[in-house]
Amino acid sequence: MTGARLSVVIPAYNEAVRLPPTLRRLSAYLASRPHEILVVDDGSRDGTADAARSTDCPGLQILRTELNRGKGHAVRRGMLAARGERCLMTDADLSTPIEDLARLERSLDEGCDVAIGSRALPGADVQVHQPWYRENAGRAFNLMVRILALPDLRDTQCGFKLWRGEAARDAFGATRLDGFCFDVEALYVARKQGRRIAEVPVTWRNDAGTRVGTLRGMTAFLDLLRIRLNDWRGAYGARQGL
Repeated sequence: MTGARLSVVIPAYNEAVRLPPTLRRLSAYLASRPHEILVVDDGSRDGTADAARSTDCPGLQILRTELNRGKGHAVRRGMLAARGERCLMTDADLSTPIEDLARLERSLDEGCDVAIGSRALPGADVQVHQPWYRENAGRAFNLMVRILALPDLRDTQCGFKLWRGEAARDAFGATRLDGFCFDVEALYVARKQGRRIAEVPVTWRNDAGTRVGTLRGMTAFLDLLRIRLNDWRGAYGARQGL
């Protein structure tokens, strides 16, 4: 079903430099299929929205938030506005190349509702690694994710995920977190809603200009506890199936 209408959601904060070449690359790759590209400008102060508008990018929509609310808020806003049969979340730097979309689409073709790019599975091609301290922090965080939320997923933080449109709207419509841990929350909610999740090895290159700070990443550990607390309070509804 690779001809399905695709929505590409790109959260962007101060991405005036990296975003235009990404938009051109996406447009070239998706030229032969119906698609829309939603850039969610999360309170940027460097002209990100203007830089995106100046790019020749058919199907581009720009959603702007005046204040910086966090990546989770930006992705949620984009996913709820998307109208595609399939919705791809990707970062502004395309750390995972758009060509790997085909890998994720195969999982949806086989009946899954969500396909997440993974740097931790055999077959993944990590061409440029993060600094050692980020990699170690990431391993520790993923261990906590498996203990507290999603025991069968080894990498929930790769910024390249493909959702069925209905599954994305259902899951993100129930999420609460605006920060770094929004991926875990959305997948946790999707699992409670009975959605099938596939983890797929992808290509990945670390970009030295990443916007995720060490302190912000550390708050994600507390957000894991908030997810469990929200669930205990019934914020995500009852389980609908396996």
